[in-house]
Amino acid sequence: MLRPDQPMALFMAGAFEENTGKMGLGVLRYSPNPVVAVVDPCHAGQRVHDLTRVGRDAPIVATIEDAKGLGAKALVLGIAPLGGRVPEAWLPALDRAAELGLSLVNGLHDHLASRYPQLEPDQFVWDIRTEPPGLGSGHGLARSLDNRRLLMVGTDMSVGKMTAGLEIELAARHRGLGSAFVATGQTGITIMGSGVPLDAVRLDYASGAVEREVLRHADRRLVVIEGQGSLLNPASSATLPLMRGSCPTHLVLCHRAGMASLKNFPSIHVPALASVVRLYEDVAEALGSFDRPKTVGVALNTFYLSDDEALEAVQNTEGETGLPCCDPVRHGADRLLDAVLAD
Repeated sequence: MLRPDQPMALFMAGAFEENTGKMGLGVLRYSPNPVVAVVDPCHAGQRVHDLTRVGRDAPIVATIEDAKGLGAKALVLGIAPLGGRVPEAWLPALDRAAELGLSLVNGLHDHLASRYPQLEPDQFVWDIRTEPPGLGSGHGLARSLDNRRLLMVGTDMSVGKMTAGLEIELAARHRGLGSAFVATGQTGITIMGSGVPLDAVRLDYASGAVEREVLRHADRRLVVIEGQGSLLNPASSATLPLMRGSCPTHLVLCHRAGMASLKNFPSIHVPALASVVRLYEDVAEALGSFDRPKTVGVALNTFYLSDDEALEAVQNTEGETGLPCCDPVRHGADRLLDAVLAD
C-alpha cells in the first residue's frame, strides 16, 4: 500500500478524450500523496489545469520514463474503462514501470501481482479490488452505535457520491468534529489508504464487510460512508449491502443537474427527486425492521454548468425537494454538514 509521502504518477493515456479518468482525477484532487506527473502521450507538454478544473495541477508527460525522471515512486492506474478490465494495450507501459522500479496501484478487476513476482524490496503491486480476509455475514450491529452515520446515495452511478462524501467529511474534519470516511470503491480506498472494495466482495459477505468497516469507527461522532451505484440502475447491486452494513442514520441524495434519464440506460427516466428520497428511506427502513434514516440534503453535481446556471439548478432542486442543496465542490459542503448535525 502507498505511504502518504510516496510520490505518484497517474497513468491516464487517452482518459481525457474518453472521459474515463474518474479514478485519476479523484486521486489528484484528494490524495495526500504528491502527484509528480500524469502520463498521457496525447497531451504531453500540457498541464492538468489545461484540460480540467480540478484544483490540483500536475505536468502531463509522454512516457513512464518521463514520470520516473520527475521522481515518481508509484504508478496509479487512473483510468476506469468500461467493464473494469486491464486492456492489453496498457501492458507494455505497466511492464516498463515495473522494470524501472515503480510500484503499481491497480483499481481494476484484473489482478497484476502475479504478473510481477520478482520485485525490489521497496516495490509492490497493490491490487485494490481484492476481497479482504476474514469476512462474515452482516448482523446489523451498526444499529447499536450512538454516532451519526451518513450514507451517500444517488440517482445513478457516477453522479458524485464519493466526491460529495469526501467534501462533507473534510468539512467535518476542519471543524474538529471527530469524523471518518469509509471508502467502498477503488478511488476512495486509494485516497484513504483503507476501506472495502465492495464490488470485489462476495454477495453473502458484502453487508458484513461494510459493517466491519463502520464498526472500526465506532468512536467517531460522524461516519460518512461512500455510496456505490443506485437503486434506480439495473446494473447496480451495491446499495442494499451498504444500507444493511452501515444502518445509516442520515442520507444525502446525489444527483447530476439536468439528468433526466440514466447515463447508460436512456430509456430509464429519473423520477421526481422527492420520490427518490422516499424510495431510499423506505428501503433502508425495510418496513420497520431497521430504523428509518432521514435524508437531510441533496448534493448536486453541476460540473458542466456555469456559475449562474449552477445557482439556478440548486435553487430549483431545493424548491422541488424542500431540502438543503448545494454543489459541495463548487459551493463547499458546510450546508450539507450543518443539515446532518442539526437533525
